[in-house]
Amino acid sequence: MNVRLALLFLVVVLLSGCGAGKYGRDAILSHDIGEYSKAIKKYRKARKKEKDRDKRIEYMYAIADCYYSIGQYEFASPNYKSAILLGYTDQVALLRYADVLRSAQEYEKSIETYRTYLDSVPGDKRALAGLEGIQKTQEWVANPSRHIINPIKQLNSRGSDYSPVFVAGRDNEIIFTSTRKAATGKRESMITGQNYADLFRATFGVQKQKWEEPKLIDENMIVNTGDEEGASTLSSTGDQMIFTRCRYDKSQALGAELFESSQSRGSWSNPIKVDVVGDSIIAAHPALSADESVLYFVSDMPGGFGGKDIWRAEKNGGTYSKPINLGAVINTPGDEMFPFVRDNGELYFSSNYHIGMGGFDLFVANKDEDGVWIMENMGSPMNSPLDDFGISYVVGENKGMFSSNRKGSMAGSDDIYSFLVPPKVYSVEGEVFNKEDNSKIDGATVRIIGTDGTNLKMRTRNGAFKLKLKPETEYIFAAFKDGFLRDKATANTIGMADSRDFKFELFLTPTDAPIKVDNISYEFGSWELLEASKNSLDTVVQVLVFNPTITIELMAHTDHVGGDQFNFDLSQKRAQSVVDYLIEKGINPQRLVAKGYGETWPKKITREIAKQHDFLKRNDELTEEFILKLTPEQQEIATAINRRTEFRVLSTDFIERFDAETEK
Repeated sequence: MNVRLALLFLVVVLLSGCGAGKYGRDAILSHDIGEYSKAIKKYRKARKKEKDRDKRIEYMYAIADCYYSIGQYEFASPNYKSAILLGYTDQVALLRYADVLRSAQEYEKSIETYRTYLDSVPGDKRALAGLEGIQKTQEWVANPSRHIINPIKQLNSRGSDYSPVFVAGRDNEIIFTSTRKAATGKRESMITGQNYADLFRATFGVQKQKWEEPKLIDENMIVNTGDEEGASTLSSTGDQMIFTRCRYDKSQALGAELFESSQSRGSWSNPIKVDVVGDSIIAAHPALSADESVLYFVSDMPGGFGGKDIWRAEKNGGTYSKPINLGAVINTPGDEMFPFVRDNGELYFSSNYHIGMGGFDLFVANKDEDGVWIMENMGSPMNSPLDDFGISYVVGENKGMFSSNRKGSMAGSDDIYSFLVPPKVYSVEGEVFNKEDNSKIDGATVRIIGTDGTNLKMRTRNGAFKLKLKPETEYIFAAFKDGFLRDKATANTIGMADSRDFKFELFLTPTDAPIKVDNISYEFGSWELLEASKNSLDTVVQVLVFNPTITIELMAHTDHVGGDQFNFDLSQKRAQSVVDYLIEKGINPQRLVAKGYGETWPKKITREIAKQHDFLKRNDELTEEFILKLTPEQQEIATAINRRTEFRVLSTDFIERFDAETEK
């Protein structure tokens, strides 16, 4: 049974059994039909007159429940707390109190209260969702979406301002709902306690670059009346409107209904009721699909999942088909309201039941290939611990407006906020260096190839280059210059959620001196390559593949220990082992020369080696004479440096030739 109906049944039984007065009966009736502000006043009067303690506690809980229903959580909280402390027996009070504590961001107290409730009602989905919501809130706040939001001061008042819709999908004119002083409905809403709401129009002034003062949508009391007008939806041209109206009648509660009006030469026609649910059922918060063939709306008609649900009705000529509930993925035992259908087909709505940050949260839903709704909370900053609802997008753009009573809203009521998802911007800044001395290489050519078909060449200025990149594209950057081996880097914007500036450095190795291959080792006294050496040689394979026109000499060197002929033969065999490995990896033998130098070519110290050893200076030559002057520890380091495998570039004009028979 619905919690509110269960409470109503309990209170009715108590009052009927004990002869409760008129205030109590009237309060329950107003509460039941959704006149929450009116019910609060009557509950207070009934509580003052009531002598029975249990009934007074019931009234206190009911007052809290009414405040909760109209989103005034700061007033609901102390009433829930008092009812609990005074001994209110229904455990649902703990659940509600935990909810309002969560909205107030008192998370520790909220968690404790949820757990106390779960001790009495194990496994309750609402409490578990509340606990998960607190955890998710921390994640959403720590990892916010890219939305930039701001209150629109020129549109907001001390009343409630909500549910903006863009006229003809443009960003310079909106229609929205407001309870501001200028509204024609002067009665006090029995639901919220504010003035009756009306529809207002506002335009953006190009010269002053701000929104002009909102005005009533019509001055002739055709659309706006003494009754309450609410959330609306517009056709793609802006000349057809369906809106919510709550009619007032002292004799009966008429509820919310949908009305349709058309505009011609600036004037609106007399509204006609849109009959989608019958006379006695609530229909509110209309939203048209982009092609205007489907009307979405909110109702609590039978066949739903509890609370208020979102329904759809297809348009057939001038009428609408039987409404269809959007199903259990969208609708819940709570309230799902304020639908909006974007021009790309996405459905947006607000819910106070799905896992969220508190109050009503904004959600977006899409259908997958099987027609099943896939739903997602919009996260922070679009959502807050309070109520966020009534979203609307500008057609074709990633910006729009929504409503919220979050902290900072004027007078704590509903305000209109703008939001913008800035376009994702990607760029690359690269620098090209000489690998030997780390100097920048001016005039190096950088070739850029992208999976979107990009094929560019640019030259470095003072060793640097810059470029804007496109989304959903993978790039390769290759830098080259005569006298140097090439280097490359990659950048990938595919699937990136945020803007990014790529920065990398490319190092070109000069070809006028031997190039050491690090970490090449052999079995002691042997030319057999150790397994670890093969990983290092794979980098040489990559160099040869990336520089397909070079031929190289593989140079193996030994230290001065041992006989000259032995060292020479060993180095030649070691050089050949390296060449054989490269050939196995698919390198053309014509590009490779093996040469063993034994101990005849002592290493000349480079800048990089000198940085690693303080006893060596750049251009020192590690001859046997030089080494023998060092300490034993230094000698060991120097001889290890001499035992090396290097390669040098012999030519840069190699052209791969294929044997015709082999090709066949």
